[in-house]
Amino acid sequence: MSLAVWFSLLTACVVISFTPGAGAINTMSNALSQGWRRSIWGILGQQLALIVHVVIVAAGVGLVVSQSEVLFNVIRYAGAAYLIFLGIRLILTRPKLPADDDGPTIDLREDHWSMIRRGFWVNLLNPKAIVFFLAFIPQFIRLDEPQLPQYLTLIGTVLIVDIMVMWGFFATAARPFRRLTRSARGQRILNSVFGFLFIAVAGLLVFLH
Repeated sequence: MSLAVWFSLLTACVVISFTPGAGAINTMSNALSQGWRRSIWGILGQQLALIVHVVIVAAGVGLVVSQSEVLFNVIRYAGAAYLIFLGIRLILTRPKLPADDDGPTIDLREDHWSMIRRGFWVNLLNPKAIVFFLAFIPQFIRLDEPQLPQYLTLIGTVLIVDIMVMWGFFATAARPFRRLTRSARGQRILNSVFGFLFIAVAGLLVFLH
């Protein structure tokens, strides 16, 4: 991959990562409920899903999904249902007061594997991501050159940029609102806002084609 092509890839990754979506909502929600440092676990889960998406497209499975209305809709509705589940669960979550300003007390912390799993499924159950990578990858992969180094460069760039944007921007942007988590009323407001955002994204996933 030439430097010019890689720079184009880098620019595209930055623009894409800054586009708000379920991953950004999940990251900000984690930063508020678990603290900025611990939000990285959810971000890592989201990156695992991105790797799976790239592998699916590279293996040709993505083309099958994009051309099969049944498979596409199964994944689409499953993704929407999962986001609605997360939204309702967040709205119904009972307020819990943290002991410090950067994270909850030990007994209120969510297990990091749970955060990884949720981040993974939030990003994975999005068939539009598969379709996006189907259009995105051919722009930067040359078929007349060795494939593996190009895919490793693409995956590495996508992951590094997305981690930096998610943790450095979206998780950081949520930090000023942590003062609201010090009261039960503030927690209810934040949980409701992010819960409805999850549900709104689910609606977009279902109704926008």
